[in-house]
Amino acid sequence: MNLEYFIAKRLITAKDYKSSISSPIIKIAIAAIAIGMIMMIVSVATGIGLQQKIQEKIAAFNGHIVISNYDNNLSEVTLTPISKDQAFYPKFNSVSGINHIQAVATKAGIIRTETAFEGIILKGVGEDYRWNNIKEYLIAGNLPNFSKGLNQDVVISEFLANRLNLKVGDSFNTFFVKEDQNKLPSSRRFKITGIFNSGFQEFDATYIIGDIRHLQRINKWNSNEVGAFEVFINDFDNIKTAGEQVYEQTSSTLDTKTIIEKYSYIFEWLQLFDFNIIVILAVMILVATINMVVALLVLILERTQMIGILKALGANNWSVRKIFLYNAFYLIIRGLFWGNLIGILLLLAQQYFGVIKLNPENYYVNQAPVYLNWGYILLLNGLTIAVCFTVLLIPSYIITRISPVKAIRYD
Repeated sequence: MNLEYFIAKRLITAKDYKSSISSPIIKIAIAAIAIGMIMMIVSVATGIGLQQKIQEKIAAFNGHIVISNYDNNLSEVTLTPISKDQAFYPKFNSVSGINHIQAVATKAGIIRTETAFEGIILKGVGEDYRWNNIKEYLIAGNLPNFSKGLNQDVVISEFLANRLNLKVGDSFNTFFVKEDQNKLPSSRRFKITGIFNSGFQEFDATYIIGDIRHLQRINKWNSNEVGAFEVFINDFDNIKTAGEQVYEQTSSTLDTKTIIEKYSYIFEWLQLFDFNIIVILAVMILVATINMVVALLVLILERTQMIGILKALGANNWSVRKIFLYNAFYLIIRGLFWGNLIGILLLLAQQYFGVIKLNPENYYVNQAPVYLNWGYILLLNGLTIAVCFTVLLIPSYIITRISPVKAIRYD
């Protein structure tokens, strides 16, 4: 039998344990660990969740890597076409980790209705476009089908639909300026088949998605010419390496840019979340540790006579210290249990019911996304136990300074 564990267990289950002077301090220590664990789980889950959701959203509408012409065009509009006769299209076999590549083109225009007008960019896509990426953002209607003949179907953002007072099934005229400004603009009439809301204001306020063949005709391109290629990879963590490999495998007349480079201001902002998460973890563990140190010191002082008796009976310092460390470990486990339980329940509530809403203009999402992973939860628990237990070795050293004679006489 483990004598130290047996004594610690008796101390925990003793009736006077709950009514002792240390009882409120112990409860505060348990509450501090529970609250700290809740804060750590929620901060990590929402921080990583927000990062991943924004990454997925930007990639869904842009691809992970964009291959375009090597020119001075800094706008979102395609000026010079690229031939589809490329070694990397339609399968990019020379670079591992690429799962899809699609051809697109863009052109600026103006939507004109009876009551309003709005500047837009028509993103032309073909039958190779991966609609599944944006399907989750569709809030009304259906996605168009461009696998057959040329049609007028488009999907438009909820933001533009509201500003133009349009709905699914409505048709509208769009005017595209020609390169020769002396000529009248080209006109196309489109029909709304679906409305999406990505929460990504920069895209929602500008883009509509339609058939690329309209742009090919307006720009007088042949059917083999497109504006750019969007490349999708399997692992976002390897996007920098994949971008360099794609650049090496494309022609010198083509340029490649990852979405991290294209939207650098967003990803720099996302990196701040890593620092915030680290600060929260450090503060919460520090608070929990301080409370546990105070609780352990009170427990030691409260049991001074018991320590003296154990030493008088022949117990060494380490054996006595182990009794109180077992006791402290029990308190830590209780705090972690309630912290994990409440924290995970809060995350599940947010994941399934979306309780906490966010302003998409500031956070690019409509509600706080959650990344629930048992790996990081176990890691947080292990880190908390390790840090608290290591620090608690210091106050337990006080036991070695307690004299059996003075302790027995201690009142």
